[in-house]
Amino acid sequence: MTEPLDRLTDRLLQVARSAGAEAADAIAVRGTSLSIDIRERALEQAERAESVEVGLRVLLGGRQACVSASDISEATLSAMAERAVAMAREAPDDPCAGLADPAEIARGWDLAALELVDPSDEPSPAALEEDARAAEAAALETAGIFQVEAGGAWSRREMHLAASNGFSGGYARSSRSISAVAFTGSGTQMERDWAAETRIFGADLPAAAEVGRLAAERAMARKGSRKPPTGSFPVLYDERIAASLMSHLLSAVNGATIARGGSWLRDALGQQVLPAHLSFIEDPLRPRTGSSRPFDGEGLPTRRRAIVENGILTGWTLDLATARKLKMASTANAARSTSQPPSPSVSNTELTPGTATRAELLAEMGTGLLVTSLMGSSINGNTGDYSRGASGFWVERGEIVGPVNECTIAGNLRDMLRTIVPANDARPHLSSRVPSLLVEGLTIAGA
Repeated sequence: MTEPLDRLTDRLLQVARSAGAEAADAIAVRGTSLSIDIRERALEQAERAESVEVGLRVLLGGRQACVSASDISEATLSAMAERAVAMAREAPDDPCAGLADPAEIARGWDLAALELVDPSDEPSPAALEEDARAAEAAALETAGIFQVEAGGAWSRREMHLAASNGFSGGYARSSRSISAVAFTGSGTQMERDWAAETRIFGADLPAAAEVGRLAAERAMARKGSRKPPTGSFPVLYDERIAASLMSHLLSAVNGATIARGGSWLRDALGQQVLPAHLSFIEDPLRPRTGSSRPFDGEGLPTRRRAIVENGILTGWTLDLATARKLKMASTANAARSTSQPPSPSVSNTELTPGTATRAELLAEMGTGLLVTSLMGSSINGNTGDYSRGASGFWVERGEIVGPVNECTIAGNLRDMLRTIVPANDARPHLSSRVPSLLVEGLTIAGA
């Protein structure tokens, strides 16, 4: 019989106490995944994986150490605890390390309301292969597409976290996905593009054929790509990649970065960082969303919060250690793996949507670049200087005139974010809801 994860974490805490730990927390993760890949109309790969991992963090005053294992035998757990305590004795003292106060920990939550797990049975490999073949067939119906790589996947992951401060809790999450990459052209003129959909509930997925057709449509639109002109132009970030722009803001307000003094927003608390009518919200309790969670990696109750409210930066993203370093309160944003101590991380985010469609923003842009793909990255974390390779479509008089590639876009994130204009096309099922974003005055290096 498979051992319940809560019993497994209890065993870890017991052996940690026996080994001499003054305080400890333990995490256990059990996962199952199944994936099918199709290439050139043939089954390329079928893979199933099952795993159990455990992690233990022990504390001796302000000294801490983490160990992990994929073997859950009694001998291994005892060895883990002894090794962790020995490591902690040699670790540097950190007065900010420590568990949550028992009065702060989460003690009640409604997992059913979050809808993190599809109650349906695990899909069969044949069902996933059927999805992949349907996506492939639909893409190949498009004239000019000569090859498609398609896949279907499913996973279920359970975790349980327990600590010597009295916290104990766990949850599971599931996902099912369909993806396709379509190829057109040949040699140096070969182009490709992709489409993919993932949902917690398999019944929420769009038809596999829709995914394949979209991948083919996007690939065909890339034919004949050329370099755009060099100069200063507005840039419209397509919804597919617009969240990457906001991710730079999230990195800059991460408590670990702030504590090191290495953020371009380190002095911006209480200042305007986005247009005054925009807010950037984190909501870990959003139902039916892949990154939702009732508590964080230190057992604190999660909550909705404004990272930016009406353009003003309201706070940092903090776990307990970074909050103590900055003499602030944790925002319940600790993330935890089996092998690492907690660190700050966000879950579901959403930028205030605009009222215009993407087409209307293209018309407003006039002449400029619609970016659909980004590659490489040169971001100066201290200054916010931004430079990335890009490809997409050149726009003149508000209309797309052709695909472009092999260009670089550059600017400064502080200036870029203060001028963004959002469209209304964010997809509601995504963990990061960010619509297409129009940014003025970036430097494009092309032909």
